[in-house]
Amino acid sequence: MSTEPETTENTGPGSTGPGTAEGESGPATEPAAGGEGEGGSAASQLTEAQAELAAQKLERERIERRKAERAEPIAAGTKLSGKAADLLAAVRAVEGGAKPPASAFADPEPAPRRPAPEPVRPARPPAVEPTAPPAPAPDTVDAVRRVLAEGGAPENLASQAAAALGEGAGELLREDPWQLLRVTGVRPEQADGFARALLGPECAPDDERRGRAVTVWLLEQAALAGHTALELPALTAALGRQAVPDADAAVQSALAEGDVLAFQDALDEPGVTPAKAAEGEDEDAEESRPVRVLVGLERYALAEESLADALARIVNSLAKEASPEWEPQGLSGSAAELVQAVAGHGLVLHTGGEAARAEPAALLAAALARGLRAVAACHTPDGRDRFAALLPDDADGAGAEGAVVTLSGLLAGTEGPGRDAEGAFALDLLVLTDAPLLDVETAATVAESLPDGARLVLSGDPAVLWSAGPGRVFADLLAARVCPQIASRTPDPGPLGELVSGIGVGELNQVEAPGKEIVIVPVRDAGEAVHRTVQLVADSVPRAFGFAPGETVVITPGHGGAAGTRALNAALKERLNPGPGRFGGFDPGDLVVHSPAPGRSVPGRVVDADAEGLHLTCADGPVVVAKERVERSVRHGWALTAHQAVGGLWPAAVVVLPGDAAQSLSRPWVYTAFGRAERHLSVVHGVDQALPRAVAEVPAKPRTTRLPLLLRTQVPPAG
Repeated sequence: MSTEPETTENTGPGSTGPGTAEGESGPATEPAAGGEGEGGSAASQLTEAQAELAAQKLERERIERRKAERAEPIAAGTKLSGKAADLLAAVRAVEGGAKPPASAFADPEPAPRRPAPEPVRPARPPAVEPTAPPAPAPDTVDAVRRVLAEGGAPENLASQAAAALGEGAGELLREDPWQLLRVTGVRPEQADGFARALLGPECAPDDERRGRAVTVWLLEQAALAGHTALELPALTAALGRQAVPDADAAVQSALAEGDVLAFQDALDEPGVTPAKAAEGEDEDAEESRPVRVLVGLERYALAEESLADALARIVNSLAKEASPEWEPQGLSGSAAELVQAVAGHGLVLHTGGEAARAEPAALLAAALARGLRAVAACHTPDGRDRFAALLPDDADGAGAEGAVVTLSGLLAGTEGPGRDAEGAFALDLLVLTDAPLLDVETAATVAESLPDGARLVLSGDPAVLWSAGPGRVFADLLAARVCPQIASRTPDPGPLGELVSGIGVGELNQVEAPGKEIVIVPVRDAGEAVHRTVQLVADSVPRAFGFAPGETVVITPGHGGAAGTRALNAALKERLNPGPGRFGGFDPGDLVVHSPAPGRSVPGRVVDADAEGLHLTCADGPVVVAKERVERSVRHGWALTAHQAVGGLWPAAVVVLPGDAAQSLSRPWVYTAFGRAERHLSVVHGVDQALPRAVAEVPAKPRTTRLPLLLRTQVPPAG
């Protein structure tokens, strides 16, 4: 490795340096700036956000129809006792149509079946104007404000509470003060204080309303951490930590009200496979198999089941014999293997790093050459442009026009082929890159939107951070082994490729970097880390490599702290684009990251501001962010978290590791952050041995999901 130009020592990323520990990372602690979808300006056209919401609405209707059609009871095990067994007996009774015990609950009425209207594919507007969700009625907000004031809660929560609770929110809050937990950011102790002020002596820790609300709140917090459900013992233990006296009763009450759902999943044992169990074989063994009981929010539970159903349909809808026209002419190695796998299978997984993107690009070109309706969808506009550049020169005819899109644009109908009268994509092949970033709801929408007989290829690097939303779809599919998996043998080149590849297998190696591709900058504390970061971005990197400051991304573990994104962005703005921040803290020329929807982060630059809102220029063109949404959907963008940066590449990256970030580091985080650099990486290193220890010993945090089991009960193992 090399030293920072003119100032730093020659050392490697695993070398020592002083530092202490802290942490702030992961989906629950690195949320992108919040916000809703984007919109257009013409009243006669659907906005991008409206089109995406329409597609999601269709998906939700399909989920509800399937739920109404489910008549069979959940399979039960025999190794439970006590209240858990009583709870599960109630679940079985309801789902089986029998009269439940007195302490049981009623299944909510299914949504009526409605034919899906023919979706409209809008033209993409030249300027995109994100619009806020419909505001609650003024009288509803006023009623909520009065109740909040009476309970001593901040009145500025009125609009959020009214939007979260809907019509009659004021009366609902008065009857059940713990419903305030439905408002983002409110914690149980705050809701308890509100309830005491409203209810007086009637307020008690064992109040059934409190138990239900805290149960839902805990599952929402679990979803922020990536879980689609929680095992019953984990949920009851968390309820105990929130001072709920009878955790089992709280869960049962939430089930009875339809706030949550319960599931039994049989665990695998040697000699008994889910496929055999589904076919009725090994019945004696099946009766004695252990089960796990899970509780989850309806939206994520049904999305996971919808995804499993759709993937099973895709897998089972194609013959396993390769079609002759799919011969991989002119291709070799992993690219040829990928084409051959797609020839005979509806679902194929492809794994590899940045250089491996050439293989799905070759697949897309081959499909277009055969006259198939094929599209590749990428997570970011930058990823879309990089993937499109990989298509061969002879693939730029009419068939290839618009063949590489963003995933958000595909779902919204503003990019790609649009949808047919039944809501399905008009496609024969969909190649989805950056697959590890798929959360369960987005993945369900994509899979449900594919017509019968279409092929789906999920491609990505399994070593990067998982999705910001619930689920670990790509990792679950790899673990389930229900379809072919093609591992690329194309390594990422150069010193950076060598460094990142080693991190992926748990090794932080010393790498020769004769061209100063990798530089280590030791620091003693967070203040020095901020100072050296500004120096690197503003002076050292531009002088040594010719990159403008806007071509260097700064990545740090979290938003808060003395060297988090807020502190770093403030210091970088002061140096690179000083100004009074007269537009809600922003000035023309500021680099920003715009989050039009949760989990989406789009880099941009401030152009201007007026009565309409903040004007940005982003990869997809101009964007106008309504002024009431600026605070929650736009952040300064010189410094990002790894979750905000994943899916993008920059000519240079500066990764900041202050001493208080040691506890937040993991192998996926380091792999993702270091992998954002295309030509140069500087590591501002203040975590001592925590860096090599994280790479060697700290894998991704586990997430509780049901997808592998759901798939294995419907699809036989591949191969």
